[in-house]
Amino acid sequence: MRLAIFDLDNTLLGGDSDHLWGEYLCQRGILDAEQYKARNDAFYEDYLAGRLDILAYQNFSQEILAKAEPAQLAQWHAEFMRDCIEPIILAKGEALLEKRRSEGYTLLIITATNRFITGPIAKRLGVDYLIATECGMENGRYTGQVVGQPSYHAGKVVRLNEWLAQHKAASLEGSYFYSDSHNDLPLLEEVSYPVAVDPDDTLRAIAQERGWTILSLR
Repeated sequence: MRLAIFDLDNTLLGGDSDHLWGEYLCQRGILDAEQYKARNDAFYEDYLAGRLDILAYQNFSQEILAKAEPAQLAQWHAEFMRDCIEPIILAKGEALLEKRRSEGYTLLIITATNRFITGPIAKRLGVDYLIATECGMENGRYTGQVVGQPSYHAGKVVRLNEWLAQHKAASLEGSYFYSDSHNDLPLLEEVSYPVAVDPDDTLRAIAQERGWTILSLR
């Protein structure tokens, strides 16, 4: 199994699904717009600056999951996919997925965003394997708390190594990883072919210095 690994937000998508989910909930009046948006925006600024407290953010983000019935969450997510995600799916991103698939690569998305949000997105993109931050569940309902190691920064390497241990046929030999963010530097340094996709300024400078491929899917 040769791996082509993809970040999701701002890589295959022309936006951040985690941040958009919060905005969707506020626009629908499900959450207090003023209070939630201020915290959501602050966390996003921390992410861009590379100082995000991932556990604090994920527990904040997942809180709504514990408060709503699963059927209601499914309805909200279907509307979220239609109104917020479909418009930011990048055609060049889908073409790249198909190119790597046709070349015999196994496709894997690895994202810090939680599985509730990203599971349907990965399915929509036709990617069978997803590593995402996990959501706690008890008796068929979400707990609103993170379970295990979030797949963020060096945690992506930890989670990927766990995945590789479960999929013995896979290895990082000849592997690609596509990402937009300097927060993914630990994993970019692990693969055979790191690719900076519409990178932030920090990652662009590192990619240029190290001679990594720089690609735009916009």
